Amino acid sequence: MSLQLQSSYNNELDQWELTAKGEVDISTAPQLRKYLDGAYQEKKADILLLLDELNYIDSTGLGVIIGAFGRMQESENRIKLVNPRDNIKKLLSITSLDRILCSDC
Repeated sequence: MSLQLQSSYNNELDQWELTAKGEVDISTAPQLRKYLDGAYQEKKADILLLLDELNYIDSTGLGVIIGAFGRMQESENRIKLVNPRDNIKKLLSITSLDRILCSDC
């Protein structure tokens, strides 16, 4: 399956809202990295990564998100994962990433 990404900047909340649909794996992780980096370079602000329609993410995809999290911390911004599906919640919990990347996981 492929990965589809959409983004919009919310001026009121001063944050990016990115939606990920499909799967993030070794073949689509570079696309996610480019998208996250592009948005953040355009405007340094927090990123909400909406995962309602993301079916799967592997360790490569998690690595991309962790990398973005680290780069964003330098300017005191955050990336937050929103509404992950149960299989992704489980992975985030196993890796303890839910503690730093989620507010509602």
